[in-house]
Amino acid sequence: MMDNPSSMSRADKLALITPWINPEERITVQFEDQRDINAEVLDCTERLVDVKLETTVPHLQQKLSIPLSEVEVSEDLSHYTRDPDKPLQFKRLLLIIKSKRPPIVY
Repeated sequence: MMDNPSSMSRADKLALITPWINPEERITVQFEDQRDINAEVLDCTERLVDVKLETTVPHLQQKLSIPLSEVEVSEDLSHYTRDPDKPLQFKRLLLIIKSKRPPIVY
């Protein structure tokens, strides 16, 4: 997909993330201190990506707005897509965040 993800422009990241704005799809988010977090992309602009992360508490999700400058975009080959109205893909979006996961406010 990408040769050097850290050299991607914000416009490139936006173009890769935008197709994943879909309540039926999940992506994978990885922080420095946590990996393999299921998430949903809520919105994306050239500045921020808004995601909703699953938590260890059922039915409680964490909403974050993350600056695109802190995000690397890649592919998660260990998961497949789930939207029944679209063709199955054997990979999904992976966002790598260059910071620790913020605390969850209950």
